[in-house]
Amino acid sequence: MPLVKYSAWRILLFVGALGAGYLLGLRSWLLLLVALIVAFAVSYLALSGPRDAAARWLAERAERRKAAPRVTKDADSDFEDSVVDQEPRGSKDGD
Repeated sequence: MPLVKYSAWRILLFVGALGAGYLLGLRSWLLLLVALIVAFAVSYLALSGPRDAAARWLAERAERRKAAPRVTKDADSDFEDSVVDQEPRGSKDGD
């Protein structure tokens, strides 16, 4: 799945930026802030292919879900009514 690959790459970039920042002597919230900015910038520039693939995959998935038939509440209740109508009258649970 392209979305999983893209997310994994982004996480790896963030962890790499954290490690590099730590080795350079950054600490505390500054380390997190710099790593976040660096990982965002690098992923924006370097991961355009995986990002586009993930966006296409999500769009196709949304179209498939939109085109798929849905079970509505009315259809569900109609089915339940048909099952209840088929049961013999006068029978009780546990007989």
